[in-house]
Amino acid sequence: MEKIPAVETAKALMNEAVAWSVMKWLREKKTVRKAADQANAALDQLNQAVKDHWSDDLRTAYELLIQQSSGSGPARGRNNYSPANGQASLSAKKVKEADDAAHHARMDAEETFDSAEKQLSTALAREGCRKAIRSWELHEKAIRKAEELVLSP
Repeated sequence: MEKIPAVETAKALMNEAVAWSVMKWLREKKTVRKAADQANAALDQLNQAVKDHWSDDLRTAYELLIQQSSGSGPARGRNNYSPANGQASLSAKKVKEADDAAHHARMDAEETFDSAEKQLSTALAREGCRKAIRSWELHEKAIRKAEELVLSP
């Protein structure tokens, strides 16, 4: 996977931001939010582009996992999907777990930034920076897992 400019820019900004004062945070919070949003959008777009190149079996298995986790799919043990290649289900599950970990890390970072803003806390803002960087690393890891499946279904 190639480095994504928006993510690299956001990481650099977050690494710089851990040393900011409260006043600097107040002045720059929109810049930080914009960089984070651009990084998240770039990662989401790449993630979708990779998954668009998956086999039909793999896409179907992944969609079934999404439906099951949201409660809108068939009950566990009663699904109508039975892929000819059981490896598709196993592979989709691994990517889904990586995607979920990245999503949870992203939500945690956003909640930390929200708390930092409400409390005007540079300590929380610094923690939010670290969490944001970690969430992007997890998202990149999930995308790499998804890319492996394009090459070997």
